Amino acid sequence: MADLRGIEYLRRKLNAKRIRVEMRYNYYNMKNIMKEFNITMPPEWSWLKETLGWCGTAVDSLADRLIFRGWKNDNFNLQEIFNMNNKDIFFDSAVLSACISSCSFVYVLKGEDDFPVLEVIDGGNATGIIDSTTGMLVEGYAVLERDEKKLPVSEAYFTSEYTEYHLKGMEPYRLDNPAPYPLLVPIIHRPDAKREFGHSRITRACMDIQQAALRTLKRSEIAAEFYSFPQKWVSGLSQDAEEMDKWRATVSSFLQFDKDEDGDKPAVGQFAQQSMAPYVEQIRMLAGLFAGETGLTLDDLGFASDNPSSADAIKASHEKLRTAARKAQRTFGSGFLNVGYLAACVRDDYPYKRSQLYLTEPRWYPVFEPDAAMLSGIGDGAIKINQAIPGFFSKDTLSDLTGID
Repeated sequence: MADLRGIEYLRRKLNAKRIRVEMRYNYYNMKNIMKEFNITMPPEWSWLKETLGWCGTAVDSLADRLIFRGWKNDNFNLQEIFNMNNKDIFFDSAVLSACISSCSFVYVLKGEDDFPVLEVIDGGNATGIIDSTTGMLVEGYAVLERDEKKLPVSEAYFTSEYTEYHLKGMEPYRLDNPAPYPLLVPIIHRPDAKREFGHSRITRACMDIQQAALRTLKRSEIAAEFYSFPQKWVSGLSQDAEEMDKWRATVSSFLQFDKDEDGDKPAVGQFAQQSMAPYVEQIRMLAGLFAGETGLTLDDLGFASDNPSSADAIKASHEKLRTAARKAQRTFGSGFLNVGYLAACVRDDYPYKRSQLYLTEPRWYPVFEPDAAMLSGIGDGAIKINQAIPGFFSKDTLSDLTGID
């Protein structure tokens, strides 16, 4: 076994990264704190806190389109393992967590009936040292349970030889690992050579733009008070006049001012009404910036277009989102294959070689569901191509294009 960094090193590494992951979860859950400039904002309005779900929309718009379908050439019967682990929730949970925190982890353990159990752990509770060639971990660490103060109660340290458990108040104990790799598998969103654990869907630009939008919403909320009740003024009132009730003067439809003993009368006027147009334009500008950053459209962010779009127009406007989804399918598919490989080793209690699964490929449903026009076009194209090259389009090929089983 190669030289390992040890559990203490991985604890420090997780603590350093956990703050960033929690911050992105706060943006996704709309619990982020609004950063105020406090330049012209009255202190009386400090209690007003706006919320905005743009970051959540950016994540869900991608995660909801990544629907795992199954395996092609499933020689090791991996589908049975995922079916026994509530696959509908498992895949969605792993994909959503990876899109938020850039990387989620799947913990593989042997259940009571010796069948592998799969558990998804978010990126704020697990880390490791990754082998960039295979996408597996050389060693891993995960917090399996935390108390109400967010302190670790149950921890696990993973190597290729054993899994070591650390329970609060108890001596650590080890269980042998039947697989050639640690039983903690990363599911990574958009990895590269520099950031092997990927990039979050909630980028720094997304957070900055949402902060600017929140401040704009707060300013517009305060301005709406002056828009609803424009400020009025009265000049020329006698010093002996009875003090006016400001609220009654604001909401009253009729006011009476009598002349004084000298025959003079006061002048009444109104300041220019506050306009909401600048705030609407600014929030729309910020929505455009956010849409450009995430591959969405203004319709996705709540700014409806005048004319309804066709299916082809919708797909064309989401071209950046489509390519991001196809990229995510490739990286997530590799991670899920690694999960199935290690789970097969645990199920059969045998250290298979990863190269034995080279024929097995992940399958996904299409990013955009085909409409009737697209189905007709695919059918016509398949007929013509099969006439030129008999058997080129098979049942499985058409199923991959249309998503129809």
